[in-house]
Amino acid sequence: MSRMTARRAAGAFLLLGGALLGTSAPAWADKIRNPTAVFSGLDKITGRIVSFEVAVDETVQFGALQLTPRVCYTRPPTESAKTTAFLEVDEVTLENKYRRIFTGWMFASSPGLHAIEHPIYDVWLVDCKGGTDIVAEPKEQEDAPVAAAKPEGRKRREQARGEEAPRSRQVNRQGQVDVEPLRGTPVQPRQSPSRRFFPTNDTPPPGADPMNPNPR
Repeated sequence: MSRMTARRAAGAFLLLGGALLGTSAPAWADKIRNPTAVFSGLDKITGRIVSFEVAVDETVQFGALQLTPRVCYTRPPTESAKTTAFLEVDEVTLENKYRRIFTGWMFASSPGLHAIEHPIYDVWLVDCKGGTDIVAEPKEQEDAPVAAAKPEGRKRREQARGEEAPRSRQVNRQGQVDVEPLRGTPVQPRQSPSRRFFPTNDTPPPGADPMNPNPR
């Protein structure tokens, strides 16, 4: 009888400890929203790598690519490191036409998972910075009815596999919804890039304009 009592007491202690840890720890999907994304760009012709920072919703140009990050997430120190960003990339052709070549999530821990397929340039996520606010994801409610919990549980499982893409649909003047263009389809430039990065082996002098290297 004494052994049975000891085992029951140990089991109750473990259950109580697990409950306390579950209430004190943050939600498993908690993340930090950051205002700035850090990227690295590669010129495959020269082999030169350029690192640059881009604010969320800012459009910059690296070579022939225009990049616009929509969100950039990191995780709190209490959770496993995971840095993700949702990015839109347009290619500017020699005819000054724009073509969407990438729309999706990038993972800093796996740069090759969602690579940008371009013959000359490559861009990958390095880090997200500047954020302090934690975005808490709601946990599943154990007392919810089974019939109502099934679609919610499926949705949360899908979010666990990958981040939910932010909405990029806009309503035009005719009241029609503009859906996200398919990969490689021509698109109109959304805004002029605020900054341009042209990877070259020659370092321009301080104050030089990269768009006009030989001013008169």
